[in-house]
Amino acid sequence: MVWIVASEVKDWPRAIAHIDMDAFYASVELLRRPELRGKPVIVCGSGPRAVVTTASYEARKLAGIHSAMPAATARRRLPNAIYITPDFPAYRAASVEVMEVLRANVETVEVVGLDEAYLDLTGLFSPKATMRRIAAEIREVTGGLSCSVGISESRLLAKITSELGKPAGLVVLSREDALARFADHSPGLVPGIGPKTLQRLEQMGATTLLELRENFQRSELEERFGPRSGAWLYARARLEDRTPVSTSRETKSQSAETTFDYDVADLGALERHLGELAEELCRRLRKRDLAGRSIGIKVRLDDWTNVSRSHSVAAPTNDPELVRTIALDLLRAYDPPRPVRLLGVRVASFEQEAEEGGAAAAEPEGPAADGAEGEAEPQLRLSLPS
Repeated sequence: MVWIVASEVKDWPRAIAHIDMDAFYASVELLRRPELRGKPVIVCGSGPRAVVTTASYEARKLAGIHSAMPAATARRRLPNAIYITPDFPAYRAASVEVMEVLRANVETVEVVGLDEAYLDLTGLFSPKATMRRIAAEIREVTGGLSCSVGISESRLLAKITSELGKPAGLVVLSREDALARFADHSPGLVPGIGPKTLQRLEQMGATTLLELRENFQRSELEERFGPRSGAWLYARARLEDRTPVSTSRETKSQSAETTFDYDVADLGALERHLGELAEELCRRLRKRDLAGRSIGIKVRLDDWTNVSRSHSVAAPTNDPELVRTIALDLLRAYDPPRPVRLLGVRVASFEQEAEEGGAAAAEPEGPAADGAEGEAEPQLRLSLPS
């Protein structure tokens, strides 16, 4: 394991770690098929719009394969790689083992995906020793899975820092060190600053974090991007983030959606798919005892235009008949003018959230302009986790 220590932790007001499993899905597959070690392995679906879920480091080095890349592109770049269909039950089982190790060693753990989590190490005698022990225990418990760890003064910096030592590294970096180290990096380094916002910043002359920090006042950013997003950008340019690590994540909405293998123009076919998605969504909502007042649809056309429509009801619901009826009404009212690439239904404004008045966000979110973006956005199938 590679350890890179650029700072001491003892004088920090907070110590936050971000742990990210290395090439997680591919690594789980390699545990089951050790004969594939050292070879380019790509985990992805087989449909025409499938995307890469993860790739071994050999595949990344050989042809630049990365997560969310269209599988067709990966196959063109690296036709002789080993392609494996995702086995999500196996990945979830491995994830459970990993998260149990984290919770056994640290009190405050926020799981943010099957393969990553934040840990609040504030007050621990030796955060570095704790994370070294955790990394070793994960490797032992799982039979060989490795992770990369970043330790810094905030969630933002911990996440950025964890990328520096990949794979199997631990990096410790203070905010002061990070400001100097990343001064000449693009603002796109910051999670939440997507391509659209990055383009606008570059057009303004903010091509580096240093330029964004030194040349633009908060008031100017708020004027250009709006009060919330402008304040968020001002803080992130200074690598500031006060977001706490929380053991429970507020559920604000749930959705079920699908990307079609081929664009669908027939409204009747879209209605059938939407009805099935509504049934599946409500089944899972009932399983989690969730009900919401806002019902909406998401439509992505063949030209990548994204459209959403929503309707509020008087009382929280997870009734499939009501959700299906409203979703179909919204779809018919919109009447997609072009073939549809992706279709989804969502329920939001949950009953618990309404009763509690909603939880105030600790930090403003990233610029709204990037909210619908994603690298190689198409997904084969997306739905609520079981």
